[in-house]
Amino acid sequence: MNDKYEAVIGLEVHAQLLTDTKIFCGCSTQFGSAPNTNVCPVCLGQPGVLPVLNKKVVEYTVLMGLATNCRINRKSIFARKHYFYPDLPKNYQISQYEEPICEHGHITVELKDGTKKKIGITRIHMEEDAGKSIHDQDFDTLIDLNRTGTPLMEIVSEPDIRTPEEAYLYLTKLKQILTYLGICDGNMEEGSLRCDANISVRLKGETKFGKKTEVKNMNSFRNVERALAYEIERQIDLLEDGKEVIQQTLLWDADANVAQPMRSKEEAHDYRYFPDPDLMPVVIEDEMLNDIKSRMPELPDEKKNRFIEKFGLPAYDADILTSSRELADYYEKILTVTNDYKSASNWVMTEVLKVVNEEKIDISDFPVSPENLGKLIELINNNTISGKIAKDIFPEMLKTNKDPETIVKEKNLVQITDTSAIESIVEKVLSANQKQVEEFLSGKEKVLGFLVGQIMRETKGKANPQIVNEILRNKLNSLK
Repeated sequence: MNDKYEAVIGLEVHAQLLTDTKIFCGCSTQFGSAPNTNVCPVCLGQPGVLPVLNKKVVEYTVLMGLATNCRINRKSIFARKHYFYPDLPKNYQISQYEEPICEHGHITVELKDGTKKKIGITRIHMEEDAGKSIHDQDFDTLIDLNRTGTPLMEIVSEPDIRTPEEAYLYLTKLKQILTYLGICDGNMEEGSLRCDANISVRLKGETKFGKKTEVKNMNSFRNVERALAYEIERQIDLLEDGKEVIQQTLLWDADANVAQPMRSKEEAHDYRYFPDPDLMPVVIEDEMLNDIKSRMPELPDEKKNRFIEKFGLPAYDADILTSSRELADYYEKILTVTNDYKSASNWVMTEVLKVVNEEKIDISDFPVSPENLGKLIELINNNTISGKIAKDIFPEMLKTNKDPETIVKEKNLVQITDTSAIESIVEKVLSANQKQVEEFLSGKEKVLGFLVGQIMRETKGKANPQIVNEILRNKLNSLK
């Protein structure tokens, strides 16, 4: 990016809410149903029907507002947003406009250099989703209206974001909060979390905004980052060449790594908003607000700070362990069996996450229970087994989720801690490796590792490594 310029980015995030039924009717919100089966006269907008607001949508939106430091407006109203599109059966969308339910919030992200940045949230409001146009078939466009009326929460940021990296961190944090609250699954591939970006560039030091473009069709956070980087460079190149940026909507083509024009947008659309005559204002009374506040879980930043302060974990560990609520819960369940906080962290971040990432599974589907992993750590700490044997047992636990104590007994893997037994094995190894003994005595310390390896092989890895090292060194030093 040319250092003369800075980008100004605002993001509009649409999150589908995890309710069983739609926002204004009783139709199912289940993803993957046969096309046009989860529909009824209400969500299709047929004459004579009346929408009835799903209370859970209000509660979930207020919860998100509280989690992002928003002001909760005690009164908000629904409006009709008029436009024509084939997958919008009513030719208007029920949304909120002048009086949204949440306003003036913010979240804080931590940049790579360790600095923290506050990014403002202009508003969060409730609305219904449109249907889905399907273009990638061998025939004309098809319309599936199952998604019509699915409850959406739109989160609109302030134009505080300056780089693609900041945008990525902002989106990651939003998704983290949404999933911690349990109100959205954050699945971008299934469309339950969608993002549009407004981008402009200006000379550094300038206060006036440049002409903006809107980029749509970004189905992953990495694609958002790439699309922003592309569009920022494109706008800078135009300005450097003395050309004008045209206000337009662009679609991101992830395969070609370019943003293609969709339509010009010289003027803001006139959606002809007006209050929906079929829906009463949403009034949040003290009792309801207090009830929602009481359901607020421990949020990611609070949990991360607690893991650092209570468990003495490094910030890096705490950041990874609290990246999802499920992973943090898994870690804390290990601690019901062991109080070795750091070992538990090490096992989760290495062995557990390695399998989760390789197998592309959720932590909830991980075959080793946290309690059994805690028992394995305790077997190491009480010298029943060595760390090496634990690494050998772990694959067996992955296959069977057997109690590690059972596996140790079945395979006779109990660690040898009897010093006299280890001493006789050390003597046997030394007498069989006189050449290496001479090399050690002549100052070649590296030979020690070879001798330890021979002892561990003799004991099939069951000898306590600390005792082995201690006895071996004493024996070798006595030969000097």
